[in-house]
Amino acid sequence: MQLYVSGSLALDRIMNFPGKFADHILPEKIHILNVSFMVEGLSEYCGGTAGNIAYNLAMLGEKPLILGSVGKDFAPYAKRLTDLGLSLSGIRTVADQFTAGCYITTDESDNQITGFNPGAMREPCGYRFAEKQQGPVMAIVSPGNVQDMVELPAAFKKAGIPYIFDPGQQIPVLTGEQMAQAIDGSFALCTNDYELEMVMKATGLSRAELLNRTGALVTTLGDQGSLIAQGASETRVPALKVDKALDPTGAGDAFRAGLLKGLSLGRSLAKSAELGSVCAAYCVEKKGTQEHRFTVAGFNARLSAHCGQTV
Repeated sequence: MQLYVSGSLALDRIMNFPGKFADHILPEKIHILNVSFMVEGLSEYCGGTAGNIAYNLAMLGEKPLILGSVGKDFAPYAKRLTDLGLSLSGIRTVADQFTAGCYITTDESDNQITGFNPGAMREPCGYRFAEKQQGPVMAIVSPGNVQDMVELPAAFKKAGIPYIFDPGQQIPVLTGEQMAQAIDGSFALCTNDYELEMVMKATGLSRAELLNRTGALVTTLGDQGSLIAQGASETRVPALKVDKALDPTGAGDAFRAGLLKGLSLGRSLAKSAELGSVCAAYCVEKKGTQEHRFTVAGFNARLSAHCGQTV
């Protein structure tokens, strides 16, 4: 199955401050705040919603086409993707911009100061689809360029491509009407439980009304698993228990990759969500969104123990 994954491609740059921010910030002088922190080193990680989803799909043997925009510093990330066997043909390079970047400084109490530069993500991917697709196809619209999140659902509907709408971090930026139009006719709306409440508030639609507009609601619940609602039926899918969860960042993207893999195999949303649970478990066991590794054989062992199926 051809999978299209739209969303952000970003570089996460993480710095550690060997102290506490609170020791260097004077509350009575907060109106003229001017501080400088000497950090210990800099670590750079590949990330972004589309990149994270595609990374997990590649380990599951899929070759999704990534749709997004990147900048002039993307070469190392591009090599990482091509080493995974992924095509760069859906990625637009904006020559005078940097790739979207998140700059995070963490102190020894795990407090964080973060800056995000959208950079090239300000530009839409500009990808054009054939009016007729050859063979089975599915897409996901994950958080990224706002124009893409508005226009790609319409393009997918026109081309007859079923898609999952995943507004995530861009919910505050999208209007209620834009979200309602993207949800209308989608294969599924995928959010966590908090995001679902935000979507309902922004669109003015109840949960039941959202279900009338989309094929299903896929709601992730952290370590409580996920909930699949289709029509009048609901299925609770348990999370895979892990010995030690180090970092939840990227787990939602990993879940979506497993979900897409299951759907590409023709499995139900609930069965596909079981694959998502295993993908997410691998992610939370490592710090970073693309630092975990697995083989299909190792994945199958955990999946079989979790729910009795394999890929």
